[in-house]
Amino acid sequence: MPTPRIDDSDDPVLTTAAAARLLGVAVSTTQLWLESGALPSWKTPGGHRRVRLSAVTRLLAAKAGQAPPRAGPATDPEFRPGHAPGHPVPPDEKARLAAVAASGLVDSAPEPVFDRLTWLATQVTDCPMALVTVLTSRRQWFKARTGVDLAETPRDWAFCSHAIVQEEPLMVEDASRDARFAANPLVTGPLRVRFYAGVPLVDAGGHALGTLCVLDREPRRLRAREIKALQELAAIAVEELRRRT
Repeated sequence: MPTPRIDDSDDPVLTTAAAARLLGVAVSTTQLWLESGALPSWKTPGGHRRVRLSAVTRLLAAKAGQAPPRAGPATDPEFRPGHAPGHPVPPDEKARLAAVAASGLVDSAPEPVFDRLTWLATQVTDCPMALVTVLTSRRQWFKARTGVDLAETPRDWAFCSHAIVQEEPLMVEDASRDARFAANPLVTGPLRVRFYAGVPLVDAGGHALGTLCVLDREPRRLRAREIKALQELAAIAVEELRRRT
């Protein structure tokens, strides 16, 4: 059956190089975004990545802190539980997603206080990467990040999905040897994540909106004082989130 012809006049198809020029980043960075799903794309029969102009425009708007209008939480699938998610969900997932929508955090502009917290998290744990994440039903979106170029990942990739279903910090000493994560693109792909430690960020209603987490490309474990420091930074992040919501 022939492939249906798509009218590209209003939303042109771009190559990776063209998308990189519009985004003002290296082709290698754009390729990472495409492969990770942060920038929606597809492969041609020849194996080349292609992306729509609208997807690049959306990412540019998010980088500029000017997120495009979204549907309301009552109708937006991003804030409704999926039918068969490929990740753990807490018992309060429906209410949790409503709280995420109401917070207005998703696709919000960067804020120095959260940027400082992720930087401090890397310093107190000696990890090269740290994130403040917010989890919708479809995405793991990064409110702040240090050492990571990606702005978001699919929810199914999120180590943080496992972290928000428990009260204690989640520690993954070697993701390549953990059945939950060994095949995860964050482990097998360019980021090569091996170590993860995440602390849930719980709002005033008791819903975990996301986490403060640190990551490393080498297997390791945190000492007690490092865990305590990460929890203290997460407590500061929670105070800031509650002030906004």
